[in-house]
Amino acid sequence: MAFPAFFDDVPPITLRDPLAEILGAAENGLIEYHFADAVRLAGHSCPTVAGAWLMTTRALKALYGDAVPERGGISVAFGDSQGGGVTGVIASIVTLLTGAAGIGGFKGLGGRFSRRDLLSFESAGVEDLRFTRRDTGDAIEIGLDLSPVPGDPRMGALLPGLLAGSASAEEARLFGHLWQQRVQRILIDHHDDERLTPMRRVVSAAR
Repeated sequence: MAFPAFFDDVPPITLRDPLAEILGAAENGLIEYHFADAVRLAGHSCPTVAGAWLMTTRALKALYGDAVPERGGISVAFGDSQGGGVTGVIASIVTLLTGAAGIGGFKGLGGRFSRRDLLSFESAGVEDLRFTRRDTGDAIEIGLDLSPVPGDPRMGALLPGLLAGSASAEEARLFGHLWQQRVQRILIDHHDDERLTPMRRVVSAAR
């Protein structure tokens, strides 16, 4: 499967998964995730998947600083319902990277490593998306605003033909190129643009 070349330019993130270490799945529990992993999970590359990647990686780095984030050591709360808008798509990427899952998540091993009920929706007091370290209680709330990176206006004219099955092969290629061009701008050109992933607040149980 050939992905767009810019996927390789998106900075990966390394996480430490204690469960993976215990089970011998990864040396020292270290697992490196790439944007292509998120695309494989979602089955497509779009601004929402890109935004979910940016939100999650930025939140983890903010919470752990120079330390390696612990997969399974984070709880995640959404203000929206699971079926609202693109929440479900974002949640799937969040789960990939953090391990946080709902009722269907891994229930643990010997009372440890549970991932179940670490992902919640329609959470009181949460406006967008809140990541909380389970060990320290430190939390960060982060949002997503992709308006600073608008899509090419030609896509609006091309989409009806694609959906109707009447677009030419050239038009289909152009639409795909323009679509991924926006994803590339989000992930590469605006990777460190805080306007896209505004942090609402940081709280700590110790304060």
